[in-house]
Amino acid sequence: MRKKVRVEDLLSNIQVLAIRGPMEGEVSSITYDSRKCTDGCLFCAIPGTEQDGHEFIPDAVSRGSKFILCEKEVEVPPGVTTIWVRDVRETMGKLAKRFYGDPSSRLCLVGVTGTNGKTTLSYLLESIFQQAGFKTGVLGTVNYRYGGEILPAPNTTPESLDMHRILHEMVLMGVTHCVAEVSSHALALKRVDECDFDLGIFTNLSRDHLDFHRDMEDYFAAKRRLFSQILPRSQKGREIRMVLNGDDPWGKRLWEEETLPGWTYGKGGFNHVQVVDLSLSLRGLRAEVYAPGVTLSLFSPLLGMFNLYNILAAVAAALALQIAPKDIVEGIARVDRIPGRLERVSGPHEPHVFVDYAHTDDALAKVITAILPFRRRNLITVFGCGGDRDPGKRPRMGQVASESSDVVIITSDNPRTEDPLSIIRQIEKGIPTDVMKKVDPSELENQNKVYTVIPDRREAIKRAIDIAKEGDIVLIAGKGHEDYQIIGRKKVWFDDRVVAKEFLAAKTGGGIG
Repeated sequence: MRKKVRVEDLLSNIQVLAIRGPMEGEVSSITYDSRKCTDGCLFCAIPGTEQDGHEFIPDAVSRGSKFILCEKEVEVPPGVTTIWVRDVRETMGKLAKRFYGDPSSRLCLVGVTGTNGKTTLSYLLESIFQQAGFKTGVLGTVNYRYGGEILPAPNTTPESLDMHRILHEMVLMGVTHCVAEVSSHALALKRVDECDFDLGIFTNLSRDHLDFHRDMEDYFAAKRRLFSQILPRSQKGREIRMVLNGDDPWGKRLWEEETLPGWTYGKGGFNHVQVVDLSLSLRGLRAEVYAPGVTLSLFSPLLGMFNLYNILAAVAAALALQIAPKDIVEGIARVDRIPGRLERVSGPHEPHVFVDYAHTDDALAKVITAILPFRRRNLITVFGCGGDRDPGKRPRMGQVASESSDVVIITSDNPRTEDPLSIIRQIEKGIPTDVMKKVDPSELENQNKVYTVIPDRREAIKRAIDIAKEGDIVLIAGKGHEDYQIIGRKKVWFDDRVVAKEFLAAKTGGGIG
């Protein structure tokens, strides 16, 4: 259990606007959730987009909070101390770092940011670190895992308070290396500002999250903060501080405009880490990779060109952290699947069925490009788009799917509070009428360059598998590892992988378990 900290020590050198109330006493815990307040707690009133933490101050006080960190004028009972600051989120990170003893400085922390590839890269680095004998932790989209525990991930990147608490727990458990997926939301909301990173990795940037960011420049600016503001403050003193995708235009821009020492990776011969020989198959990929001072012969069971880029990033990062090449090669070979990332759910003598998290037009295009060379008959793509998210990508995803697939089934993703049919109609707008013809679901069999609409995701997956024949490829895109659907404001169980296996088993009498 974390020891108590004197409030004056906690606030030392922290910029505050005003303090009202007693300054003696000890802080027993810090939280931004009033339901978790206990006696002696410091409650952080975060102004949110849907709820304002200031509204929960009375509840926090009733549960024992003695200290309130806030931005607005509030009334509290006598004996409760109010601390006003300009930015609660920023200050919360500073307090968390101090309260938990600056845990990021006591382990090797790697931050991975970019639109696509963060999760796969985190699994690759985890495997490499473990192969090298390091006790490893991972914070990412699929889950948080460390010390033998696997915890659900409410966010790709935890709130700053949770981030430092988890890193503190990792240190206590003997974790020496941690990989953290760092989302644009986390960077914009200052969740990792007080973390001491050894290395930052940039995978790529394509349209996503424009419901949160104003435009692509704003999205890039958020990602850039890791390299322009956070990494330069690092006290780790690494020789290589950043690893960037040199083939990505936004990665090139980072390389040209940022001054941190680093490496680029990619297919292009100008990159520090580059592929010099490559073969791709349904069994995986083999590559000769050149890096400063070493050439590595790699095999990976992962499929596709986009995974080559993830592997190159892992190689560059591991070498920058001075990990032995043999451990890099063996660590990469050990990763045979990533949950919900081009994850094969079919067995032998069945149509190839893959589940993937692709939920942007760029990601969908890359996944389709990866599997297209291996189809012997038709590519059947099942996908939808999330509600209450950037509507601009919906027609773009429709266009990508229609141009590259033989059959498309448009369905629901996480509709949230939007009308699923309205989302589907926006997707349909991107499908050129001279490329694909709309048909009834009953007319899909033995057709080519057609699409249909089946709003019920379960029924859409069933129909895709029903019409698929040996030699076909079925791609179920959008949700990947997720085991739920968000309909309205409720989460209901739904796992593309489980549902697909169920219908494969019904179709063939087998399937894989």
